Amino acid sequence: MGKLVIASIGPASSVQDGGRPGSQRYGLVPSGAMDRLALAAANALVGNAPLAAAIEVGPFGAAFTARGGAARVGLAGAQRSADVAKRPVAGDCSTTLADGETLTLGFARNGCFSYLAIEGGIAGEPMFGSLSVNARAGLGSPYPRPLQAGDELQVAAASGAPERRIELPDVAPTPIRVVLGPQDDEFSDEAKALFLASDWKISATSDRMGYRLEGPVIRHLHGHNIVSDGTVNGSIQVPGNGQPIVLMQDRGTSGGYPKVATVITADLGRFAQISAGRSFRFKSVGMAEAQAEAKKFAELLRTLPDRLRAIDSAEFNIEALADANVAGHAVSAVDAGTWHPYAWTESEQSP
Repeated sequence: MGKLVIASIGPASSVQDGGRPGSQRYGLVPSGAMDRLALAAANALVGNAPLAAAIEVGPFGAAFTARGGAARVGLAGAQRSADVAKRPVAGDCSTTLADGETLTLGFARNGCFSYLAIEGGIAGEPMFGSLSVNARAGLGSPYPRPLQAGDELQVAAASGAPERRIELPDVAPTPIRVVLGPQDDEFSDEAKALFLASDWKISATSDRMGYRLEGPVIRHLHGHNIVSDGTVNGSIQVPGNGQPIVLMQDRGTSGGYPKVATVITADLGRFAQISAGRSFRFKSVGMAEAQAEAKKFAELLRTLPDRLRAIDSAEFNIEALADANVAGHAVSAVDAGTWHPYAWTESEQSP
């Protein structure tokens, strides 16, 4: 068994899996991956169970080094540059790190979270049935906190299997779908219409516990305090200041603010990938549509292995080439000033 050593990593990065369902009755939050589709895709690339533990990499860069043998990994989620020994690596693909090689990831683009799955999974001791980290509760394994430089993950030796890519459905920039309630009667029709018709942005103060929204004030009819009741992933609470908070994977299991709506299961991962400052809208749908979309999402996770394709080493990988910037300096056919970006020295000229 080898190791994957964290050479460098930014905040908001930790080990996450499918979470801890079934324990909320005891006040234990579910935790788990912010984007379950990306987690499952990364795991499919290396032959793991869909919701097996992987490294959830936050918006900043990271680097991972194989020690004690080769390690095979799968990368999915937010787009970002990636390379191994200056060899470009594309997202939604698997790759094998030879002993001593380092996978370097850049900043996230068009998203927040990427997932690095390791062939054979991550070795750790499950806590309440999961390795998922919840730093506030001190839960998770092998480290019950965000990952840090110098951390080591015990991993299985690479199998030598051919590398693969996965073809995922395109993500359309459509509104985030919600089901109104369960306390939408605490808001006027005008307030609910404002909630659905407005542009919203994610606050930079957001985290895995909740995404704070920036937008118009949503006023309550009868005040902002209610008898505390249960919450779910995607519950949209409206506190006293009228600025909604969407509860995420590390939320509390109950809350005392009225909940105007709930993000549907099928859109939660897409919502989690919205970066701070980017505008989006909500759209109200009925319970029947939400349930139908949840079934379609579950079927997508189940059939991810059918979307795997072999990587032909002779093929050009457009995404990897774009990240590598192999074209160098661009020139304009109609601007002679751009034709020679470098002034040759005498020694550089051809004889």
